[in-house]
Amino acid sequence: MLNSSSFNEFLLLAFAATRELQLLHFSLFLGIYLAALLGNGLIITAVACDHHLHTPMYFFLLNLSILDLGSISTTVPKAMANSLWDIRAISYSGCAAQLFLVIFSLGAECSLLTVMAYDRYVAICRPLHYGTVMDSRACVKMAAAAWGSSFVNALLHTGNTFSIPLCQGNVVKQFLCEIPQILRLSCSESYLREAGLLVVSLCLGFGCFVFIVVSYVQIFTVVLRIPSEQGRHKAFSMCLPHLAVVSLLISTGMFAYLKPPSFSSPAVDLVVAVLYSVVPPAVNPLIYSMRNKELKEALKRLIQWVQDQQQ
Repeated sequence: MLNSSSFNEFLLLAFAATRELQLLHFSLFLGIYLAALLGNGLIITAVACDHHLHTPMYFFLLNLSILDLGSISTTVPKAMANSLWDIRAISYSGCAAQLFLVIFSLGAECSLLTVMAYDRYVAICRPLHYGTVMDSRACVKMAAAAWGSSFVNALLHTGNTFSIPLCQGNVVKQFLCEIPQILRLSCSESYLREAGLLVVSLCLGFGCFVFIVVSYVQIFTVVLRIPSEQGRHKAFSMCLPHLAVVSLLISTGMFAYLKPPSFSSPAVDLVVAVLYSVVPPAVNPLIYSMRNKELKEALKRLIQWVQDQQQ
């Protein structure tokens, strides 16, 4: 019988047995990772350097892009290395750190998306009070609350999970360290404490989702009264992609952490983990920049400035 002190590493899920498929997985993850680095990096640079974008909405978008860079850098490089070098091992401390960062990024992203929904609600439904409600001090406090609460939440989950005795081996049937897979290795009922804490956290996440949906219902009610078709289109094109990202993140996250064992299989677990941990950081830059005229113009000014400096 193994316990958590009898080994110093975990074995992650192997993507494929053949070298060709391993290299294919490496190439796909490399493309996704580079796209996420480029997209989020451009948003961070544009918002930080262009004073036209120093508004609450872009302040929260800057926070989201920083978080997305950290989130995807926590999981994808290790998965790429495993595929490229045909290895599976991750150290005990590395697994704990990865689990902590995954939980932290999920919680912080959910909180930031909730704050962004509130920002849009105030901007559209209470425009006359926007400057007072969303002043710089309030924005900093909301962002700090999102990061701080997520840090404490991730610390509690990591401490609880890795304090549980493990006796079912050290094979994690996933490409990253996540709580459900670690709990499956436990050998006592002490895992129920972490399971209870997990349910509480997911209920809070669902509460954020309900708050976002209610906010958008009120936003859409106001938007439908706008006489200008162009105004309605602009509001919908700004809000619907945000709602889609929130739905994907929360639904896949809740499914991954609450699904019954009968629904579990390596293929399903892998797809769900990719959907909540890899896809959002990669697609967020596309969603928040493709139809954003101000951000496009800021990027054009940034590129023009770089070209001028090179001449």
